[in-house]
Amino acid sequence: MKRFSFRRFLSVVVKEFIQMRRDRLTFGMMIGIPVMQLVLFGFAINFDPKGLPVAIVSGEESVFSRDITSAMRNSEYFDIRRTVRSEAEAKHMLELGDVQFVLSIPENFRRDLLRGERPAILLEADATDPVATGSAISAIQVISQQVFDRDLKGALSRLRPRAAPVELRIHKLYNPEGITKYNIVPGLLGVVLTMTMVLITGVAITREVERGTMENLLSTPVRPGEVITGKMIPYIIIGYTQILLILLIARFLFRIPMVGSVPLLLLVSSVFVMANLSVGITFSTFARRQMQAMQMAFFFFLPSILLSGFMFPFRGMPEWAQWIGSILPLTHFLRLVRGILLKGNDLSEVLTHLWPIALFMVVALTVAVKRYRKTLD
Repeated sequence: MKRFSFRRFLSVVVKEFIQMRRDRLTFGMMIGIPVMQLVLFGFAINFDPKGLPVAIVSGEESVFSRDITSAMRNSEYFDIRRTVRSEAEAKHMLELGDVQFVLSIPENFRRDLLRGERPAILLEADATDPVATGSAISAIQVISQQVFDRDLKGALSRLRPRAAPVELRIHKLYNPEGITKYNIVPGLLGVVLTMTMVLITGVAITREVERGTMENLLSTPVRPGEVITGKMIPYIIIGYTQILLILLIARFLFRIPMVGSVPLLLLVSSVFVMANLSVGITFSTFARRQMQAMQMAFFFFLPSILLSGFMFPFRGMPEWAQWIGSILPLTHFLRLVRGILLKGNDLSEVLTHLWPIALFMVVALTVAVKRYRKTLD
């Protein structure tokens, strides 16, 4: 038995460093993924979201209505975006996800408050994500009890009893019981499609390159666009199989309410599936081996799941993280699928989140075609 040779051992170590230098993509992933995780978890993840958008439906303008809105701003949990006159307009903003809350102040609010009649103010919350609204609801409950203390003095001090001078009514819309699975299970539809479509497509095409079967295809007169679209069709069918399976499990196992149109969801999901397939094909044109394709897919999947609002409240992240998340198709698909299933959104409301996915798909598909053409050359 030969003795351990430090010289041979050192040669193997040097050989591995040389191999790592040649495989720059893998080395970059080894450095890039930990850095990305540290940055995202350290800066972007926040379980106590603040600055949540609010629309105000004000029946009157008075010192007391201004007290409420000022106190909400000062709490930092609320960002007053608009004051609207119509409850229908405010409800539409909730359905689209443009605002997280709608605060309704009734007419004759000042008169009823001074009479000691405890007028009711209504806070409607988009509770599809219970984590995103929990702290803000607790904050406004405290605000409603203390907001008028500065103005109810002297003769009005009688209106400062143990009970709050106003009655705060909170309606948690779309998920009134705050059931977590109503938010998580529909979101898993987008997460599963992102993971499988990008990974399977990238690995499948790279496998052909490794085995040499891609060379036979390159020798044919088939154009790059025809190759790419032809390879996408089977995976689109697989994607729809996954969609139907997840919807069946969500409905009959988890009892997820499906308020909106399932056929509409199936229709718009095709754009999301093709967007992820385009990303997978693009990665396959850069990767030389299956392992590299898997690493690149993970590099795309990690920010998608962390910055899309699936695991953590989207509006709790800093603006730069929200900007990055708004580019990713999963962010818009989560709002789309939750909007259809939980809110009953129709096609006109879905288009707001559908066009960014379509734009991403076009860009990714264009890059894939151009990269594939270079491979042909």
